[in-house]
Amino acid sequence: MRMLLLLCALLPALAAAQPYPAKPVRIVVPAQPGGGLDLIGRTIADQLGRALQQSFIVENSSGGGGAIASMTVARAAPDGYTLMVGYVATHATNPAVRKVPYDPVRDFTPVAMIGGTRNMLVVHPALPASDLRGLVEYAKNKSGKLTYGSGGIGTLNHLVMEQFRGAAGFEMVTVHFRGIGPAFQAMLGGQLEAMTPGLAAALPHIRSGKVKPIAVTGLARHPLLPEVPTFEESGFRDFDGVQWYGIVGPAKMNPEVVRTLSAEIDKALASPALQQRLANEAIDPMPMTPERFGAFIQAELARYRTLARERNLTLDD
Repeated sequence: MRMLLLLCALLPALAAAQPYPAKPVRIVVPAQPGGGLDLIGRTIADQLGRALQQSFIVENSSGGGGAIASMTVARAAPDGYTLMVGYVATHATNPAVRKVPYDPVRDFTPVAMIGGTRNMLVVHPALPASDLRGLVEYAKNKSGKLTYGSGGIGTLNHLVMEQFRGAAGFEMVTVHFRGIGPAFQAMLGGQLEAMTPGLAAALPHIRSGKVKPIAVTGLARHPLLPEVPTFEESGFRDFDGVQWYGIVGPAKMNPEVVRTLSAEIDKALASPALQQRLANEAIDPMPMTPERFGAFIQAELARYRTLARERNLTLDD
């Protein structure tokens, strides 16, 4: 009996002494199955599972613009067994325009940046503008009668267009949809003149000729669309935002566990096979140390909070 009691007392210590991960790890994805977020979650789960010889299980948790998933992870034990695909909406754009029930910096541990996809400014093919200057001139002549679509208030595609409108000094009527898919349907139906979707979502429609690309975010032209100039080439600076994706965990994670996960993710991002898989979704790898990723999140949050104030986009006033 004494031996049994002694073994029971030692079990927690023995479990703690096992190398990480000693049991399955869940990766919470703040979206329904399918789409870019789910792809990132399942790709990283597969890579880490094979590298660390343990199950990494994807748990889809949509709702609240990512707030439900974010709260689940923020409240979890910081033992490395609950992770999350944190991205530009959960950790930058949504907190910039509305009150969220978590702190995107203090409540999380940055683990690894995965990558990002650029945003495109696309217009309806019937619009008589083939570049940014032409679009601005046409919009000013229409005196606020043109419409642009977004995937929802506070999404990156919403804020990119607001940034452009502020920089160029023209007005457009904003139409918000529940996701970028319905916004595209409206544009294809001739109900919208412009949008700034992510490149991955825009590519099929660009290639089919159903929308016309006139600018891309970033510091250089994208290899998939080398004929499309950047905003900066067209005279508009600081349009380098991307729809980025990374892995985060609860605050105060064990630094050794963070280093283990970060190192394995960086190894995966260096492999040509994973690079090609991401490239198929127009996602560029963006490896960073946990420290650099943390600084990146803070800079992104500050960038979009400033834009939200300048454009009066805060929803909680």
